[in-house]
Amino acid sequence: MLRVGDLQRSIDFYTQVLGMQLLRKTENPEYKYTLAFVGFGKNPDHAEIELTYNWGVDSYEIGTAFGHLALGVPDVHGACESIKAAGGKVTREAGPVKGGSTIIAFVADPDGYKIELIQRESTT
Repeated sequence: MLRVGDLQRSIDFYTQVLGMQLLRKTENPEYKYTLAFVGFGKNPDHAEIELTYNWGVDSYEIGTAFGHLALGVPDVHGACESIKAAGGKVTREAGPVKGGSTIIAFVADPDGYKIELIQRESTT
């Protein structure tokens, strides 16, 4: 779960920039929060990210315990180009991980959460 400061901005990032789907959205007026679930498909076949918007809170400190999310993609270089073309922010361009050969890159969502893109090995 990620706490976000502007729910629609975050939904737009995860759907329009990263290509996920908005899977469901629920509001809880009694406790003043809205949840949105995004992913490349629904559980149990795919992981989902829960975006939580607490009404009236527009920013959070990310803290030192959180590192990053990681997504496997078939083409890290191509994903970076698509993300930049869609207005997303690439914070580390595609290239080999330090001390290894796996191709990775990092992007940041609108709230500053880091997302690592990892080149998936071909299964063919």
